[in-house]
Amino acid sequence: MNRAIRRVGYVVVALLLIIVGQLTYLQVIDSSKLANDPRNSRIFLRNFNRPRGKIISADGEVLALSTRTNDEYGYQRTYPQGSLFAHTVGYQSVIIGSAGVERSYDNDLTGRTLANNPLRYPSLLRGGTQVGDVVLSLRADIQRAAKDALAGQRGSVTVIDPSTGAIIAMYTNPSFDPQPLASHNSSAVQKYYSALSADPLNPALPRAYREIYPPGSTFKVVTTSAALATGKATPESVYPPDRSYTPPQTDNAINNFGNKPCGGTLPEAFRQSCNAVFARLGVEMGEEFVPELEGFGFNSAPEIDMSPGAAVSVGPQIGSFKNDKPSFALAGIGQGPVASTPLQMALVAAGIANKGIIMKPHVGEKVTDREGKVVSRVKPSAWKKATSPDIAATLTEFMLSVVNSGTGTAARIPGIAVAGKTGTAQSPGGPPHAWFIAFAPAEAPRFAISVIIERGGSVGDEATGGRVAAPVAAKVLRALLGVK
Repeated sequence: MNRAIRRVGYVVVALLLIIVGQLTYLQVIDSSKLANDPRNSRIFLRNFNRPRGKIISADGEVLALSTRTNDEYGYQRTYPQGSLFAHTVGYQSVIIGSAGVERSYDNDLTGRTLANNPLRYPSLLRGGTQVGDVVLSLRADIQRAAKDALAGQRGSVTVIDPSTGAIIAMYTNPSFDPQPLASHNSSAVQKYYSALSADPLNPALPRAYREIYPPGSTFKVVTTSAALATGKATPESVYPPDRSYTPPQTDNAINNFGNKPCGGTLPEAFRQSCNAVFARLGVEMGEEFVPELEGFGFNSAPEIDMSPGAAVSVGPQIGSFKNDKPSFALAGIGQGPVASTPLQMALVAAGIANKGIIMKPHVGEKVTDREGKVVSRVKPSAWKKATSPDIAATLTEFMLSVVNSGTGTAARIPGIAVAGKTGTAQSPGGPPHAWFIAFAPAEAPRFAISVIIERGGSVGDEATGGRVAAPVAAKVLRALLGVK
């Protein structure tokens, strides 16, 4: 009998030890995970019934702040700039959650980052609620310039500092007003969100970094770099003035724009944007093309400090050349298997501007406490080694010729050397997408830019990158460089 009682006692003690161990694990080891779990209703409500830091542009304009309310939540987010920064700043909603900087910098905005370092930030010890303000690299004046330059056309403008990866502007049209999503009226929020989701123009989509398009001839920057790096071409290479090129394994010819004859030396073919030449190079490079385009960031996504993150820009895959040579020809001209976010094409331009190195893109610049003390700064870091400094210098010369006397003359700015490349990308079922990428000043680059105008914009079927997108880029670059 005593033996049986002892066995029961052992079992009870063992069970108690298991329970104590589990409680210790949950309260100590796993506490942070549980505290940040979005399903934790107490934490969720706590984020709304306390102040939240401001989001501020690089030029000092408040883009998001918390205001007092008289309901159970206590605070509500306010977005003074309306739709101007909706796709980057994002929103914080009691009903549908959060997105953009509001989500990716949540720990800083709520003060959790600072709370973990009370000795480093003594203002915490003096009482009150401490939160962090997030200062962005985005400039409100350039964001407005991008919006004005698009003039209501569907598309996006992205501007990057090539030496640091700091995003200076990233505007998408159409946009939306995030303020109704911040409302505490659940039925009103749901109604507004449903209307956004049902809108065929999809204004809630951050096209600049979440949508992919065929980049068209802007991708010839990548093709040319790859051809030079693999030795399949040199600046002295000469090509016949063909009207088209028919790749192996198909009878479908790839025509030059307007079916015109086009050829000459490699820089001349680049200046004229000869499809026949670059489609041929895509096939001649074959499998060697893939690691070169991946060096520019294709088949991967840049680790941008946004939530959700950037979409993957895609290109041909290793192992696909043998049975699909026509796709490599189309890839050479930025069609077929190639699709890119506008952000990615801005990074291509930035990589050439930065002597072959693509920096990791970011919208955050620094976090400060309520007294203005800097808590943290974003440290620039390299993302990809796209090409060599020598090839980048050669491509800069090629891109200068495009703007000076080629397809991109609409991007010329008096007194400023602009290096660029146009693109007119076929879009199934509609007018072409118009592209332009560039950087300036070419001799000491400060800004890299990409512009896409969907479905030809106001021009429609007659659109080209040089006619539609290049003038938009010129207007934004003028604002950046202070040129009237």
